[in-house]
Amino acid sequence: MIAIFADTHSSHGHELEGDALSAARNAETVIHAGDFTSEAALEAFQETCDLLFPVHGNADGAAIRERLPTARVVEAAGVRFAVTHRRDGGETGLAMFGRSRDADVVVSGHTHRPTVTETDDVLLVNPGSHAQPRGHRPGFAVLEDGDDVLEGTIREPDGTLVESFEVRQK
Repeated sequence: MIAIFADTHSSHGHELEGDALSAARNAETVIHAGDFTSEAALEAFQETCDLLFPVHGNADGAAIRERLPTARVVEAAGVRFAVTHRRDGGETGLAMFGRSRDADVVVSGHTHRPTVTETDDVLLVNPGSHAQPRGHRPGFAVLEDGDDVLEGTIREPDGTLVESFEVRQK
């Protein structure tokens, strides 16, 4: 299982609860698209997750920016993920970012709104924010192995389904 988070915005911890906490603990791979806001939040994620691939966001201070990249590529379960907090140019900018890294999926944050957008050649996934939804539904994403696909869902921390999607495995 792959779990995806973004926009924690916490001064003291990971703010995970319910199904979101279970996903972080049980996932083989966890991706975080930035805006931990504090070292305590980043370290709480690092302590909870077996394998964490984070980037920093625009609300992360110098201490986090020194520890984390702006962008990265993660390969897991036969899928290539390009991870960033945000990109200028909206969906087009994110798609170009993904294409430049030969990605199947672009993971981003920043908007706090859970969304999945199909483009011609890359899937854009924003898990939303599990802790600071800012008027949107709270969210995180989970991808699980299916038959030649990863079956993805965006869920609220209590497990309520927000959206389903699929990613073809190579």
